[in-house]
Amino acid sequence: MDSENLTWVSEFVFLGFSQNQELQLFLFLLFLFVYTTTVTGNLLIMVTVTSDSRLHTPMYFLLRNLAVIDLCFSSVTAPKMLADFLAEKKTITYQGCMAQIFFFHLLGGGTVFFLSVMAYDRYIAISRPLHYVTIMNTRVCVGLVVAAWVGGFLHSIFQLVLMLPLPFCGPNILDNFYCDVPQMLRLACMDTSLLEFLMISNSGMLVFIWFLLLLISYTVILVMLRSHSVQARRKAASTCTTHIIVVSMIFIPCIYIYSRPFTSFPMDKAVSISYTVLTPMLNPIIYTLRNQEMQTAMKRLGKHLVISSRE
Repeated sequence: MDSENLTWVSEFVFLGFSQNQELQLFLFLLFLFVYTTTVTGNLLIMVTVTSDSRLHTPMYFLLRNLAVIDLCFSSVTAPKMLADFLAEKKTITYQGCMAQIFFFHLLGGGTVFFLSVMAYDRYIAISRPLHYVTIMNTRVCVGLVVAAWVGGFLHSIFQLVLMLPLPFCGPNILDNFYCDVPQMLRLACMDTSLLEFLMISNSGMLVFIWFLLLLISYTVILVMLRSHSVQARRKAASTCTTHIIVVSMIFIPCIYIYSRPFTSFPMDKAVSISYTVLTPMLNPIIYTLRNQEMQTAMKRLGKHLVISSRE
């Protein structure tokens, strides 16, 4: 198509979940509760780990950083989604859409790499317990966290480099509640078959392979627990089970979205909401409910705040 005859799209329109006002109000209240819980839960983990010296260990350092990523990741899509529930026309500018894609994949990719860091941490803790603190020192922990962020950044830049040259000349309707690569490719005014293949290879297959490697690594870790005491085995198994649950909640929806041709299916929105909005809320709940140390630390923090308020 001749680029001189193209009418460039300056904004996109989200279809969202429904056009029914009563249902939109209900969904607004529901997801406002979910997002508020997400912010509160992740902030509570960050404050608790920072303020309690007994939690200044590699595992909780990583857990605090996961809370930061979850908080930021949910904030890429949730505030805009909530605002659109109350708006007659759900629009986003082209620049805003590209920015949302960048931060979505920066934080999503960072999460994938970061979960690998947490798996490595558990492997060292179980295979080398006497040298754990020495191996996972502050420099190593910071380096691993930075590497996860850099990995997410490179992944996001790759997505953006492929997206920015695409011409968008209409239609401008996105059947979703946020901007993402699959929906955007369907709107491009050119053949995107090659780009779709590259995106599936970059996002889909890598996520699928990474998921299998993580499951194998946690299986190896659980097998190694047979040589430990019953109490140590129970504690480590509980931690690994928690990690496997979180890994599955993040990776399985991503595999569904990115490991297949970018055609629309009825389940797409439900799957998208599960890992963009619900998983960042469930992560702190899973970690706090299954972690006795975190629960105890939160109780100490609560008592400290009560005593401080009385003085």
